Amino acid sequence: MSPPVVHSLRKQIREHIVEGIVSGRWQPGQRIVERRIAVELQVSQTPVREALRELEALRLIESAPNKGVRVRALTAADLEEIYPVRAGLEQIAAELAAERLATDVSALEPEVTALYEADRHGDAEAQVGHTVAFHRALVAASGNSVLLHTWESLGIEIVTALSIRWLGTRQQSFAEEHQELVDAFVRRDPRIGELVKVHVLNCAPRA
Repeated sequence: MSPPVVHSLRKQIREHIVEGIVSGRWQPGQRIVERRIAVELQVSQTPVREALRELEALRLIESAPNKGVRVRALTAADLEEIYPVRAGLEQIAAELAAERLATDVSALEPEVTALYEADRHGDAEAQVGHTVAFHRALVAASGNSVLLHTWESLGIEIVTALSIRWLGTRQQSFAEEHQELVDAFVRRDPRIGELVKVHVLNCAPRA
């Protein structure tokens, strides 16, 4: 297991690169120079290389011999592929978490409250952040660490942000859609797994 400090550094570097891609600092097809990032952040190239490897696993960047690392030119079809996998994972999570959330939805309610506020202000960044936090809390409520780890490995927040920035896609009624899921858990709706699955699939960008 990596020491906490090393893991934290790698995560910070990864977030720095992701922010650069999402903000448009690095455009699709543009090269990302490992040495330049290391100098800019005043770190060694090793954690930068590890962060880039993680982002390549997420298919956010790609590398080729003698060509270096570049931002992948993702299409709607590329991003859309993730959603059926995510929907299946969240369907399982919802079914596992159903009993727990039927009696206590306190893990979900703050995110819905924040989404109502974000909707009122048209704050797209907050809408993405609290939507992802809601779904992470839902998956965490399943009590299955393997399921949560697999879900997190999909890079949901990155995919959602890129879908909005590059493809102009976005959900319509963030708060209301998530409130409906909370209500379904509370009333012990036997279709909860299917409801969550359909909700996730409806968020997918369209090729």
